[in-house]
Amino acid sequence: MEFLATREQLRTIYKTPRPTDGSIRKELKALDGHCRSFIAKSPFVLIGSSDGAGNADVTPKGDKPGFAAVLDDKTIAIPDRPGNNRLDTLENILLNPSVGLLFLIPGMNETLRVNGDARITIDPGLREKLAVDGKQPQSIVVVTVKVAYMHCAKAFMRSELWKPETWYDRAMLPTLGEILRDQLALAESAGDIDRSLDKDYQKTLW
Repeated sequence: MEFLATREQLRTIYKTPRPTDGSIRKELKALDGHCRSFIAKSPFVLIGSSDGAGNADVTPKGDKPGFAAVLDDKTIAIPDRPGNNRLDTLENILLNPSVGLLFLIPGMNETLRVNGDARITIDPGLREKLAVDGKQPQSIVVVTVKVAYMHCAKAFMRSELWKPETWYDRAMLPTLGEILRDQLALAESAGDIDRSLDKDYQKTLW
């Protein structure tokens, strides 16, 4: 199998967009009213990051709509709720601040992409502002926006992601307990693992 190695090779397959094309002109250097409104309605964002050696990672963050706070037209604050303590994204940010964000709104095929630089804060006032039921986030990822733009609907239209009639019957898919039992060769039953996970979700969701 041969692989492309240069930009020139790549552009023999894909045409180069012109500066006047909508795909280029739509880039914003700051958040406008539409971006702010989108983020306020979004309950879910994917964060792409990489460490100092270029090892990449994408992590999901989700909460009630508007959980990611727009502090001003160049700044977004994303609370970090309790998780598995791997801290892949947070440790990456310490080594390489560049991040890519993809905000989603359920049922909407278009998405909002934001690229920028991230830092981590435990500022008391901001943690209090982003608390849920009195429970503050452990830390907050603060992103300085460099580029923001709306992404077209083609990927979601092709995948039919929001059409329930295309979804698998959940009962036909393995539970996380079954997957972990097999992958980690655990002696516990899948049912016991799933029950333990459910208890953890109830105690540490926020």
